[in-house]
Amino acid sequence: MFGLPMEVVVGAGLLVLLVIFAMTVVARMYRKAGPNEALIVYGMGGTHVYSGRGTIIFPMVQTCRDLSLELMSFDVAPQQSLYTKQGVAVTVEAVAQIKVKNDKESILTAAEQFLTKRPEQREALIRLVMEGHLRGIIGQLTVEQIVKEPEMVGDRMRSTCADDMSKMGLEVISFTIKEVRDKNDYITNMGRPDVARIKRDAEVAAAEAERDIAIKRAEATRAAAVAKAQADQERVAAETASMAKQAEAQRDLDIKKANYLEMSKKAQATADKAYEIETNVMQQKVVEESVRVQQVEREAQVKVQEAEIARREKELIATVLKGAEIERQRIETIANAERQRLISEAEGRASSIRAQGEAEAEIIFKKGEAEAKAMNVKAEAFQEYNQAAVVDKLISSLPEVVRALAEPLGKVDKVTIVSTGNGDAAGAYKLTGDITKMAAQVPALFEALSGMQVSDLLSKVRMIGDKAPKSEPPQTPVVKKS
Repeated sequence: MFGLPMEVVVGAGLLVLLVIFAMTVVARMYRKAGPNEALIVYGMGGTHVYSGRGTIIFPMVQTCRDLSLELMSFDVAPQQSLYTKQGVAVTVEAVAQIKVKNDKESILTAAEQFLTKRPEQREALIRLVMEGHLRGIIGQLTVEQIVKEPEMVGDRMRSTCADDMSKMGLEVISFTIKEVRDKNDYITNMGRPDVARIKRDAEVAAAEAERDIAIKRAEATRAAAVAKAQADQERVAAETASMAKQAEAQRDLDIKKANYLEMSKKAQATADKAYEIETNVMQQKVVEESVRVQQVEREAQVKVQEAEIARREKELIATVLKGAEIERQRIETIANAERQRLISEAEGRASSIRAQGEAEAEIIFKKGEAEAKAMNVKAEAFQEYNQAAVVDKLISSLPEVVRALAEPLGKVDKVTIVSTGNGDAAGAYKLTGDITKMAAQVPALFEALSGMQVSDLLSKVRMIGDKAPKSEPPQTPVVKKS
């Protein structure tokens, strides 16, 4: 098989068989106990208890037995009558629940007592012990105690039997009395006084209940009548109050309607008046804005005129004064150049010619100096003429300035005067007063542009003629002869 020798295959098969056999033997030897039973193992190694688990039992040297740990329930009912403390013979039937304790010592004790006995034999032994204890307890109690307090009988049974049950490895879980009887009807007669009393109390209670019911019914009827009358009164009062409130509400509604109508009319009148006032205010603002625009236009025109005057003044200075200065410098330059030329020529000649040349140069220099002085006087005249020309231009332009100031007013098609309450036709006085103030500012404008007072103008005009240049008589140069 798979190329292996036959001996190997046979050996493997035997090994598998041996393993299977061993597992089978071990499985047969293994014993387990559930949680409701105990496994008692005895033999080699002593006695052992297993509950809820398992162990291996070795044959011929160990043996095991099962012991039930389940609850045992059986009736405890002695055949003979039991006598109470009063000497009354009673028959008692009870139910007891007993089981083996869970500890190892109790299990071993129970195993010693009951392991070889059948369940009915075990219950018979336990019942004899329980009946004996029950007989002793009944002899200590009265019939009334037994009948009325069965729980007390059960408690005494559990406490009394505990020692004897423990010696057998058992414990009493519960002991309950099912029935108590007697042959002389003692128990039946025992309840008759109570029954009579209870019946009497029941009849009295019934009569009292009927009486109370009648009283309650009468009280309820009276209360119902009173409540109905009170309800009718309250209904009438409520209806009256409701009608009064409706009337008050209608009155309040009419008052509110009247107030609202009055407020609406007042608000409408206020709105109309506010609209009229606002319209007048807007018209006044329009007029004020128009006047402000015209004033700005007039100021702009004045600034333009001032700029034109300044430009013309600068142009006059540039064309007259600077031209005269340039001409004077040019003449002096020509004279100096000619003088140097003549001096240079005279130095190359003979001494006689040098003297003559120096005389001629001196003549020419004097002549140039005279011309230069004339040009200076002329320049000063031009300068005076410049100031006079500016003054003349300003004086001649004053009517034009006044006309320009009044020109925007001449373009107004319609003037609306709004009275402020300071007097009749105050707006008209304000308009004419503004024009008068503008005209009165013309001399101040003249003084600002010319730099001189109007009162000084006349004296200045007279002084201009006195500063005219006067020509000096020509001097005859002296010619030195060598």
